[in-house]
Amino acid sequence: MAIPPYETMLRPMLALHADGAVHQRASVRDALAEHFHLAQPDLGEMLPSGRRRTFENRVNWAAVYRAQAGLLDRPQRGTTRITSRGQEVLTRHPEHIDNSVLVQFPEFQDFLRRAKTAAPPSGETTNGPAQPQATPEEAIDVAYRELHAALAEEVLSRVLDKPAEFFETVVLDVLLAMGYGGSREDAAQRLGRTGDQGLDGVIYEDRLGLDMIYVQAKRWAAESIQRPQVQAFVGALQGARAAKGVFITTSRFTDGATDYVTRVQPRVVLIDGRRLADLMIEYGVGVSRFKSYELKRVDEDYFVDDEGAELIRGRSGTLLR
Repeated sequence: MAIPPYETMLRPMLALHADGAVHQRASVRDALAEHFHLAQPDLGEMLPSGRRRTFENRVNWAAVYRAQAGLLDRPQRGTTRITSRGQEVLTRHPEHIDNSVLVQFPEFQDFLRRAKTAAPPSGETTNGPAQPQATPEEAIDVAYRELHAALAEEVLSRVLDKPAEFFETVVLDVLLAMGYGGSREDAAQRLGRTGDQGLDGVIYEDRLGLDMIYVQAKRWAAESIQRPQVQAFVGALQGARAAKGVFITTSRFTDGATDYVTRVQPRVVLIDGRRLADLMIEYGVGVSRFKSYELKRVDEDYFVDDEGAELIRGRSGTLLR
């Protein structure tokens, strides 16, 4: 049997969690393979890149979309469990679940907006007809942004799965990759452990140490950073004799905290979990390149004929070829 599209996997995968138990990722994958009667040659089929199996790739995308819609949560690393919303969706949709079902949930819509896609990959929304077909260049751009958004979510979840000490390593690596902190040894000494699942201290803004930046980091999974905590951070800048500060968290900042920094302290930068994941991807921290595509287009100047060249010469006084 051919490997089904990832949307076809959405309901069977959710139904496997209907018992409310915590399921291991590997066991879910094996159960889906049995459900769709996939033989060993099917399971061994590779993507065109040759780097990953097609079945595993589609199971992963089905899991990502289901989690973004709030149908499953991840109580522990490598495990999933159905939510109350997931149970309701199973009841309301006994035959089939696809992206047109997921798009009704604000969390999934937010995920699509972060990916800068106009509609779910199926091309349909609950509010209107399918979008016009995109050009190949547009399709590549949309796919790239969606892949980036999914990768950012996965990177952040991996950080949260790790101990607090690992988060401190991530912060150090990102700051150093961006050119802050001087050497790693010096940055590690200046950014000491606080014991509250975070990291704070003062680092150099550049390798010459011409200016200092106060850094505070909070590894929180759900609780948002409130305005009073940001105000306390601003007060700590004075005690550290630092004129600039960076506050990093794996969660998010409330609107009040963001508004306070915007209005009162423009020299303080707030980096939430999603922005941290974006920086990790941009600077190659915790990710690696597995395939590159180089797009080329026609060089119009190369194909300019003699008549066109004379026209160019007449306008500019210089022959451009």
